[in-house]
Amino acid sequence: MATLGAVSYDRYESLFYETSPTGIEGLDQLIGGGFIRGRTYLISGETGTGKTLISLTFLLQGALKFGEPGIYVSVDETYEQLVMGAKRFGWDLEELRAKGLIEVLVPEMDLIERLREKDPTAIAKSLIASLRDYVAALNAQRLVIDPIAPLVTLDKDVQVLREYIRVLVMGIEREIGTTNIVTTEIPSGSTAISRYGVEEFLATGVLVTGIARTRDGNFKRVLFIRKMRWSPVSPGLYEFEIVPKEGVVVKSQIKEPLMPVTFLPFVP
Repeated sequence: MATLGAVSYDRYESLFYETSPTGIEGLDQLIGGGFIRGRTYLISGETGTGKTLISLTFLLQGALKFGEPGIYVSVDETYEQLVMGAKRFGWDLEELRAKGLIEVLVPEMDLIERLREKDPTAIAKSLIASLRDYVAALNAQRLVIDPIAPLVTLDKDVQVLREYIRVLVMGIEREIGTTNIVTTEIPSGSTAISRYGVEEFLATGVLVTGIARTRDGNFKRVLFIRKMRWSPVSPGLYEFEIVPKEGVVVKSQIKEPLMPVTFLPFVP
């Protein structure tokens, strides 16, 4: 699916009408069969609400079930931290790497400093060029960037980060052609959908994760389908579970009143 140059209009049009199943149990049935190929989807939520596991499930199920190799870009965890965390969950990322099913990339740790000092467009284009080479080498068809931008930034850097995100997302779609998930962390207590206020506008779909409490005091992990462009999907709140070795499993729609423990943009 990936190309070394810009994706032609005809190729882009053909990608637009193709659907790539996420492989996440229970989700594809809700969103019309999967994600539109070649587009970008945002997973947002407060810390600890399942964003990374949703992303890894999408990547690993794509490789194992659908023969679509993928690349995972870990921005705020080292390679060792990610591999060990996945192994505790039941996923052997190093074995999958050896089989050519996935690749794990960790950007340089001084990325935020470079963004402050240089043109964000130049940094984004440099990253796109690197990703394009890895995509071509692996014949990757899926890409995850977790999270889309460094989490530690000053207020004065927000506009810089927004431009970086815009150029990065648009460049990946135009020049690489993978089907993508990017994540962003919502600050605790915020009513925003994303951290920088631009990610949701660039994404074809937005899924917001959270934790809520039922009337009887139990806790549920919840997934809010906030946006799914070009798909006949109504916004809805769904329970999901995290199952070792399998990943994320989306269950039934939640109808009962809930008390949000972490912020959700919608509670029935």
